[in-house]
Amino acid sequence: MNKEFYEYIFTKHQKTEAVPSNKEIAGWALGLIRILYPEQSKSFFYSIHDIEVEVKALEIKLKEIMDSTRACEDCNNEQTAREFFNQVPELYRILNTDISSILSGDPAAKTEFEIIRAYPGFYAISFFRIAHALLKLDVPLLPRILTEFAHSKTGIDIHPGATIGEYLYIDHGTGIVIGETSEIGCHVKLYQGVTLGALSVEKTMASKKRHPTVKDHVVIYSGATILGGDTIIGKNSIIGGNVWLTKSVPPGSVVYHETQFKVVERKL
Repeated sequence: MNKEFYEYIFTKHQKTEAVPSNKEIAGWALGLIRILYPEQSKSFFYSIHDIEVEVKALEIKLKEIMDSTRACEDCNNEQTAREFFNQVPELYRILNTDISSILSGDPAAKTEFEIIRAYPGFYAISFFRIAHALLKLDVPLLPRILTEFAHSKTGIDIHPGATIGEYLYIDHGTGIVIGETSEIGCHVKLYQGVTLGALSVEKTMASKKRHPTVKDHVVIYSGATILGGDTIIGKNSIIGGNVWLTKSVPPGSVVYHETQFKVVERKL
């Protein structure tokens, strides 16, 4: 490599702003989750005051992280951090609906403790709910870092811009993709390998709705692919495994993929 190339790379390093590591940012989110759900924590609090102190420390840490990213010089990061933590009780309520949905819907789930501690679906949902709340407060960069961290851990890719209602049920989860402008209602069940994606669009459509809308009480089985911003899955519908769908379906629909199998008996 020649000297000019080294000089170019050096210049890039000088211009790049110091951003906390993804691990540090995710560690902040995990700290919040572990306060809300001691099933994930080794910490023990001896008084309510101890919890208040820990929550305040996380609020200060969030401000420091936002200050460090320097993504928004005009933002009041102290006020934003305060507004986020004012929403934590509601965030906790919604997360509890997700736990309830998994516990009631998955025959393999024995206890809430098991779901909170071991289920990748709940892990991904937790990070998404936090990231989405930050995005709604116009916090740059951090929401995507949080959901991509959860993606790397679980194989579940949920864009922080998606709109997702209460009682989300994710079973197994590996390979699920939920795009930025997806809208998901309440009491929706998603199985592994489901894609709520966009049809091939131009970059100029970035501000348009590009991903499907899934209404309340819909079940989407493994491997189904649903594409397009105009595609609406009506309430109480069932989308079967491996279905490829780019058109809307009315409420109460059952959509399935027909396949033919031929079994040939071998001579042993």
